[in-house]
Amino acid sequence: MNRESVLRIGVLMPEVLGTYGDTGNAMVLAQRAKRRGFGAEIVEVGLSDPIPSELDLYTLGGGEDAAQSLAAQKFREDRGLFRGLEAGRPLLAICASLQVLGLWYRDARGERVEGMGVLDVTTDPQGARSIGELVTAPLLDGLSSPLTGFENHGGGTVLGSDARPLGRVLKGVGNGCPEGQVPGLVAYDGVLQGSIIATYMHGPVLARNPELADLLLSRAIGADLEPLEVPGVCELRAERLGAAGIEGGAVAD
Repeated sequence: MNRESVLRIGVLMPEVLGTYGDTGNAMVLAQRAKRRGFGAEIVEVGLSDPIPSELDLYTLGGGEDAAQSLAAQKFREDRGLFRGLEAGRPLLAICASLQVLGLWYRDARGERVEGMGVLDVTTDPQGARSIGELVTAPLLDGLSSPLTGFENHGGGTVLGSDARPLGRVLKGVGNGCPEGQVPGLVAYDGVLQGSIIATYMHGPVLARNPELADLLLSRAIGADLEPLEVPGVCELRAERLGAAGIEGGAVAD
């Protein structure tokens, strides 16, 4: 992609997957692209709209049970996102979207809901809600700094053989431990599979983690990006990591 082209960043179903302000991730991506001289357009795709398969980058946010079920049905019936993923378009999925993209998840009432099936994961209630700061050591090539966000979820997600985690938990719960399993065995957050990056981190996560934002942009643009300093971002990261007791990537005593 050259600087004469316009990067099209999709925000899918913000009316049902926008509960926690995760639509801000698309704004971060657009601004970081524009500061480098690229054109960028945010394309909002509503629940009743067909999902375009030719967007350059997709973002999905969090939502409550009823909204999550609507999103799952939409993804099963509309092949647009399937085709986009088959073409290798990058996708960022947050919290409930991570669960919806999986094979299935069980909601708070214990009802099993079929997911889109593009992530080899399943999600069950973990018996308690995880709320608070979440910090991980990234396990994805191209990321070197701790990832930081805010988690708020009741599900525990188990990864299958085709999926791998985004980060090792330093602080918080992350993917958690589904009810009935032994707590403490799972110390990871997020999912990596194909062109999908998924995490339980809100924040929005890309405002807190510019390295992750630039990795997604570089995949969408198809080229490495020059460094970019945005005033206030380093201070935000330092404050949030400090609040979580993280110093230099390790948990403070």
